[in-house]
Amino acid sequence: MFGIGGGELIFIMFVALMLFGTDKIPEIARNLGKIMAQLKNATNDIKSEIQKGAQANGLDKTFEELHGNFTGLTQDIETEVNKAKTQMLTETAQTQNEVAQSLEDIQEGPIKRQK
Repeated sequence: MFGIGGGELIFIMFVALMLFGTDKIPEIARNLGKIMAQLKNATNDIKSEIQKGAQANGLDKTFEELHGNFTGLTQDIETEVNKAKTQMLTETAQTQNEVAQSLEDIQEGPIKRQK
């Protein structure tokens, strides 16, 4: 909580108790709670105004369009990578077959290899 440890929190509470006394602490806590609630409400109001402004200017749609475009591009890239992978595997298999055939031709040629 704000980088304050347990011991530090107890010390702050002790100092507050010594400064204000037991009769003022509940009133101060109540006022602090009201201030925090007002701050939270103000923050929520600001967020809602920003969202309304974004919707009025069409920025929310722009972000959705960007997300859609990004998703489409990602799928296109994935498709191209898969095509290249398939082509490379096919070419590798063909090369292996050609090498195997060449080895068989060499073994059956004028110089036969003894098994």
